[in-house]
Amino acid sequence: MNTNTIKGFKDFTGDEARKRARIRKILVGTFELFGFEPAETPTIESEEFVRGENTSDEAVSDIFTLSDKAKRSLALKYESTFQLKRIAQNQKLPYKRYQIERVFRNEPIKKGRQREFTQCDVDVIGSSINDEAEMIAMLASVLKKLNVNAKILINNRKLINEILETENIKEMNREQVMRELDKLDKLPKKEVADNLKKLGAEKLLDILEKGEKAFEKYAYYKQIKELLTLLKGYKVDVEFKPTLARGLSYYNGTVLEVEGSEEGIGSIAAGGAYLINDMQSFGFAFGLDRISMISDLESEYTNYLLVSLGQEKKTIRLATALRENNKSTQILLDKSLKKAMDYANVKNIQKVIIIGGDEVKSKRYKVKDMESGKEKELTEKELLN
Repeated sequence: MNTNTIKGFKDFTGDEARKRARIRKILVGTFELFGFEPAETPTIESEEFVRGENTSDEAVSDIFTLSDKAKRSLALKYESTFQLKRIAQNQKLPYKRYQIERVFRNEPIKKGRQREFTQCDVDVIGSSINDEAEMIAMLASVLKKLNVNAKILINNRKLINEILETENIKEMNREQVMRELDKLDKLPKKEVADNLKKLGAEKLLDILEKGEKAFEKYAYYKQIKELLTLLKGYKVDVEFKPTLARGLSYYNGTVLEVEGSEEGIGSIAAGGAYLINDMQSFGFAFGLDRISMISDLESEYTNYLLVSLGQEKKTIRLATALRENNKSTQILLDKSLKKAMDYANVKNIQKVIIIGGDEVKSKRYKVKDMESGKEKELTEKELLN
């Protein structure tokens, strides 16, 4: 039997899994601080529902399809946004929800992106520009807590459409023009320019790469200025990027992307404004895999290993007391001291407490710091504190 993972799918164990769990905890805590509630939705839906109306979007074309015993056409979800069409019905507005779930795309594997990955979605259904500003402030708060060095880029689809209309770009070509703009960070600029030329939009890059003052003449630039003013109240810095379009066709207003400082990793969060059930909405998603690659998180607790040298009862009692004091604790009752130390090294345990007859008698326990190699003796009270 071949037990290897399928290409594009990955196991997470040990320190890597522990770090991902810490990131989830920070995300959930921050989302709930801003008043968002959790939701969970199925991994498998009808293929028709998954594809929706945006069948020409690249992400939609990469869905995994399957069928059940009843021969129904099904698909794995490639994101969670389309499921809001169902779960947002009859909700009191604004409906603020978050989801941290696995999604699937049958696309080429690249740095920070497998074919199965964890996406952390957060959306407001029934949103206003004030909600957009608050959500971007929440995004900035998450990046700070995760110790991620990144910049938040914003633009507005309405502004791009206004420019396309002003430049007499054919309406039938506008969605494709935006898809080409979305490739600027992935393809050489000349290749994008050549593709735009085929669509009659060869002047577009020159227009979009002008300084910010050049956009004052467009009506929808006012929405960007209003959002920037609101964000100043939150003390959040963002950058206006006129070429930012985002690849999904359902965006209809503000779009955003978070660009990490690490080369070749791509965006670590992205989103924008869109309609769900004819209700204006706004949301974005983090890629947990990419965040985990670049986040420099400190461990949130010290972990202990208690090694019993023939003192099982005392070891169990002390482990229980440590856990009651919210200290992560493991015990080894049947290993030699050498094997226990080997285990501690492999598992990156920070403190080893040795419990033998002498320690129990003196009520002082040897504590070894596995990083520095130093040992000291502590009473039980000192250990618990």
